[in-house]
Amino acid sequence: MFITVLLCMFIFLIYYYYVHYGRTGRLINLIPGPLGAPIAGNAFQLYTSTKEQWKLKCNLSDKYYPIFKIWIFFTYGVSIRHPDDLKTILNSSKYTEKCHLYNFFRPWLGTGLFTSKGAKWYARRKILTPAFHYNIMNQFADILIKEGNSMTKSLKDVGEIVVKDLIPFVSEHTLNAVCETTMGISLQKEDESQQYRNAVHDIIELIFYRGFKPWFYNDFLFSLSPQGRKQKKILKILHGFTEKVIAKRKLYHERTNHRYLKNLENTKDMEIDDVEVFEIKKKQLAMLDLLIALSRDNFLTDLDIREEIDTFMVGGHDTTAMGITFALLLLAEHKDVQERVRVEVDSVMQENRGRLTMRSLQTLSYLERCLKESLRLYPVAPFILRNVQEDVKLDSYVVPAGTILQLDIFGVHRDPNFWPNPEIFDPDRFLPENMKNHHPYSYLPFSAGPRNCIGQRFGMLIMKVLIASLVHNFYLEPIDCLKDIQLKFDMMIQPSQPVHIKFIPISSE
Repeated sequence: MFITVLLCMFIFLIYYYYVHYGRTGRLINLIPGPLGAPIAGNAFQLYTSTKEQWKLKCNLSDKYYPIFKIWIFFTYGVSIRHPDDLKTILNSSKYTEKCHLYNFFRPWLGTGLFTSKGAKWYARRKILTPAFHYNIMNQFADILIKEGNSMTKSLKDVGEIVVKDLIPFVSEHTLNAVCETTMGISLQKEDESQQYRNAVHDIIELIFYRGFKPWFYNDFLFSLSPQGRKQKKILKILHGFTEKVIAKRKLYHERTNHRYLKNLENTKDMEIDDVEVFEIKKKQLAMLDLLIALSRDNFLTDLDIREEIDTFMVGGHDTTAMGITFALLLLAEHKDVQERVRVEVDSVMQENRGRLTMRSLQTLSYLERCLKESLRLYPVAPFILRNVQEDVKLDSYVVPAGTILQLDIFGVHRDPNFWPNPEIFDPDRFLPENMKNHHPYSYLPFSAGPRNCIGQRFGMLIMKVLIASLVHNFYLEPIDCLKDIQLKFDMMIQPSQPVHIKFIPISSE
């Protein structure tokens, strides 16, 4: 037994020496970064709360600008934030593979567009691109406007000034909007829909619970834990709901001879006219219908469709809700900007008889600049993690194959070398004349290159509709100030505490 232990230790030390002092180690050691403990590296520095992890990331990013390294045992990580280096990675088809930490999404999303890699990702991306064509987005505008009206009505029904915990409030309505545009199903009434809604929120919490505890990452052990058992139950609800909707929808199209799936991009106002057929109410076509149509030519299975529907749900719901949350907080704190947005929205609505349309939304240029500036200060994905499968030459260093590469979006968005007074909220940064000579890789709220966010136009449309509706009907007053809100280290930017806003009905004055 003693000899076995000694042999294991000997092998461990040889491997340690090989990793840290071989070619890979020598290249990594050239890159600046914090000192690590023997063997464990920076593990003890990272073993802390998500709030402290966020502070550490920001401090290291500034101290070792524009690149730093950390390591844990035999795993190396390198963080970059200079636009030239970001361009090298994002603009290449060689470095599209996401880090293994994104595998925490796989129990829910399978290997859909978000988590897949290589040939499957490329083929799926090509298949799904038509689902986000402008004319398709045009068809969804009425659904989003309806949800915006529902959002404001829920506040108006209170009949007085309302204080809201923003994240659950906004999340509820973005989930409604995304579910109806994605699956054609409203979550506002049926018990089964409410069960699905609760499951979505629960699984997102579990995913992020696992996402940045890599020392806990073991599928078998997780499956035996209370969280693992809870996840299994939640996934049964989520997958069962989606599969049921897909089956009903496919049956409907079979019975109607697929006539609603033809020339989808040109059916601006097409509605399904068979009311209550197979429990499908009269409505516009949803993304699910587009996937069913695409499946006929591209051999998508029901499992493939479910993966993409679930991916649209998580990609369009929680991320958009967080983007809206920070935009509202910024507008509440900047009354002059808020009023300018309100004047623009009011003017557009007066021209359209008191309502929003897809055409009028396109004219809200100042609101759009506000959203872009909000996403600069608080990008929904504050960083991207990629696996480096081969050596990559950056401006100053070579990052060896096998390294986890962190692309620091939050850092480059606040880099004073590319954004003067970067902490100041100034929507006019995004005036065409001010962006004329800007480095294109200094602003990456939806990533860039071949693996950019396929739904970025859809996400911006949701944000614009819901915020326009709120600002038209309410004055926004801050309660929790952004300077007092601490962020936490997660795959998605998140406050570490609840955040509140006061909604004051305009009609009450």
